[in-house]
This record gives sequence, structure tokens and C-alpha cells, in this order.
Amino acid sequence: MSESTSMEVAEAVAAGVGWRRAGSFAGAAIGVLAAGAAAGVAVERMTVGRGMRRKARLALDASGPYGSLRGVPGRALADDGTAIHYEVDDGAPEASGTGKRKRFGRKAGLPVTVVFSHGYCLGQDAWHFQRAALRGVVRSVHWDQRSHGRSQRGLAQADGVPITIDQLGRDLKAVIDAAAPEGPLVLVGHSMGGMTMMALGDQFPELVRDRVVAAAFVGTSCGRLGEVSFGLPVAGVNAVRRVLPGVLRALGSQTELVERGRRATADLFAGVIKRYSFGSKEVDPAVARFAERLIEATPIDVVAEFYPAFTDHDKAEALATVFAEVPALVLAGEGDLVTPSAHSEAIAGLLPESELVIVPDSGHLVMLEHPEAVTAGLLGLLARVGAVPADANVGMHGSAHPGS
Repeated sequence: MSESTSMEVAEAVAAGVGWRRAGSFAGAAIGVLAAGAAAGVAVERMTVGRGMRRKARLALDASGPYGSLRGVPGRALADDGTAIHYEVDDGAPEASGTGKRKRFGRKAGLPVTVVFSHGYCLGQDAWHFQRAALRGVVRSVHWDQRSHGRSQRGLAQADGVPITIDQLGRDLKAVIDAAAPEGPLVLVGHSMGGMTMMALGDQFPELVRDRVVAAAFVGTSCGRLGEVSFGLPVAGVNAVRRVLPGVLRALGSQTELVERGRRATADLFAGVIKRYSFGSKEVDPAVARFAERLIEATPIDVVAEFYPAFTDHDKAEALATVFAEVPALVLAGEGDLVTPSAHSEAIAGLLPESELVIVPDSGHLVMLEHPEAVTAGLLGLLARVGAVPADANVGMHGSAHPGS
């Protein structure tokens, strides 16, 4: 989207007129935002007819198993009363094979619980491959962040209170209190989920010190997100940033109209998602469609609500202080345009006990694009701290690349 186009949308919205016209641009803008990026990507025209493309999407939706895994459901109440949905997958009660699980001092005998936190405009199902691989191996908790997935729309936000990453950290604490009130923890977070972990540590450092035995930060950042260019010319990014908050607020107040425009521009939306989610051109179409569905499920008013929180996110000091002695995995896609791999390198530099893994040929949704690499990294971390036997063989449970 050019600077003039961005300004055109902003002016139409600010004037309170021309909603139909502004809505025609919304599909592209929303697609970029939903992928966690700023506007401004050129998408090649597709040569297949719209009807055929729609049939293909329906076929992929019917055949893809992604997002079908369910656990024992539970509900945690956030400090503002918002109901947070989580699910528990119970692991094997004892170690299998010849490997040994570590006895965690005074927590000996209690199972390790791995808590997965998802990113912006996604849901707990974004961890599908890793959930499938680790099911029956470790006890795990998957939850939907407030206003995402099966969780309730944030009650405080409905009353006009801006969302913050600190609030998400408190939500994670509520989930832990409800789903894993005792025993050792391994925290795993992607993008906004990793930021949520940092906010948890900042506000509840004693929890990290007493119970967190390992942490995995996947495609995330500890701050300076306002400097990310999303692969665009700096001038274009700056122009978009100037108008974006106002555009988002206005679009968020016209949910029904914008959602219609979003559906009408589904092909462009899919192209933008692919651009900002994946680094490879050979992603399985069913996996790409699954990512598209996850992002499509996030209403525009929620997209608008959460976006400003990322500019204020700065947890470098808390990360270095609270997680410094925690064994960690820091993993990112080499071609991530949303939270560039340089941000993961910065995180690893603050954590002396961390292993840095940069996955080639991969973008922001690395856990879907190269699930085998992410699963292997998590398994290595779990084995490193004795949460699973050293010889555990869970299988990689799929690849997002056809023929591999």
C-alpha cells in the first residue's frame, strides 16, 4: 500500500464518510495487520478463477486435520473477570525407555507442565504440530489469550481500558494458578506469547525463580518493535505508522462493514498472510490455509485493540534479570519480517543459559512452516532439563513442505 493510499484511507475514516470506499482498502490493510505486520505489500494477481479458488479453500478446510486436537477444558478468571479458556493434555506418568527424568528438588514427584502461549491474531491451535508430537510425553497446557480463540472478549477492554502486554502476563499467571498450581513449569511462547512470558516474569519474578525450569522464546521480541520495517522502505513504514492508529480505531468501530470487506478480499488477504507468515515458497497449501483460518478468526476490533500494545513493549531488563539463570531455547525463522531474527539474537544475548536456533527458509510462523525444527528444539530443551528422557522419540508429526 503506498503512502498516498494509506493517507486516503485515513482521511476517509477521519471524515466519517466514504465507509464503503475505505472498506475496499481494508482487506489489504487488515491482512497485513492480522499477520502482525504493517501495510504495504504487492501481491501477484492470481490466474485461477475466484470460484475455483473458493472451492480449493473449502476442500483444504475439509481435509486438513490441523487444529483438531483437543484436551481437557478448563477456565481461568483473569483479574478483571475475563474468562480464559485453556486445555490440558496429560503426559506419561513415568519416564519411558532407558533415559531418566530429573528430580526437581522439593518438587520431586510432581509432573513437569509445559505451558504454551500463542501469538497475536492466532490461538492455541497454532501449536498443532508440537502438541501432537508431545502428547502423552509431557503434561501440557494450551490456552487462548483474551479475546482470541475460545477465550472471552476482554471485559476491561469492553469498558475502554487499553490492552497491555502486562495484562497478558497477569492472564498467564491466572492460567498457571488454575491449570498448574504446583510443580515445575516449562514456558513456551511464540511472538506475543513470548512477550506474555516476559511480562509474567516482570510482575511475578518469584514464580519464575521457584518453578520455571526452562523457557522457549519462539519468534518473539523483548522490545524496540517500533523500529521494525516489515521488509518495506523506511519512508513507507513511517507513513503507515502515522495513520495506522487512527485507521484501526475507526475500522474497529465498523466491525460488520470491515468484516464484509475482509471476506470480499479473501484472495489478497491470503497472499498477504503468506508473505508475512512464511519464508518459503513451498509451504503445504493446507498448512497455509490453516494459518489463514486462524488469523481470519480474529475480529478486526480485536486486531485494532491489541496493536498499540506492541509499541510500548520493552522487557529487556526484566528478561535479563528474571530469566538469566533459566535454561532457554531462543528460536526464530531466518526470514521473519514481523519479529526479525535479530530480535531473537538480542534475547539470546541477554540469557547466558540459552541456545539460539535460527531456522533457514522460514518466516514468522516457524512452528507451522518448519514444525520438525521447532519440535526438535523443544524436545532438546526438555531433555536438557530432565523433563523427558534423553532418548525420547516423539516423532516430528508432519512437515509443512510437500514431498518432505
